[in-house]
Amino acid sequence: MPRNRLSHVDAKGRIRMVDVGAKPVTDREAVARGTMAMSAAARKQIRAGAVKKGDPLQAARLAGIMAAKKTSELIPLCHPLVLTHVSVELTATRTGYAIEARVRTSGQTGVEMEALTAVAVAALTLYDMVKAVDKTMTISDIELVEKKGGRSGHYVRGPR
Repeated sequence: MPRNRLSHVDAKGRIRMVDVGAKPVTDREAVARGTMAMSAAARKQIRAGAVKKGDPLQAARLAGIMAAKKTSELIPLCHPLVLTHVSVELTATRTGYAIEARVRTSGQTGVEMEALTAVAVAALTLYDMVKAVDKTMTISDIELVEKKGGRSGHYVRGPR
């Protein structure tokens, strides 16, 4: 298949799942990031441990890990993968939180979608936990920042 063709579309324009059966098993890793901006009041409640629903950072971390494991159930053409590692970190920033997910597997296809899904669901969970304080929160800049393994090799996102 030419490199400029979409891998999930066949020659007749029909959606298809890519056959990865002939690809070699390699170690693969992906890192995705996103940001969450929120009000000073929301940041203060989180940092003081005063959110009535519980610890939103721990809930978001767990939700992100669970989401990575369920990606093939959420994204129609993703292959189910056995993940060997998933981490989700939420770091306080001046305006809210930075969210980073790192996902690893040894397999025939990469884990970019799992890392991106982990960030998105962690952010949505953080929103859900704090929405009573701030409905104006913004989730943004969810992006793949690095991937390793597979035919395309090592990718690192350059500066914007």
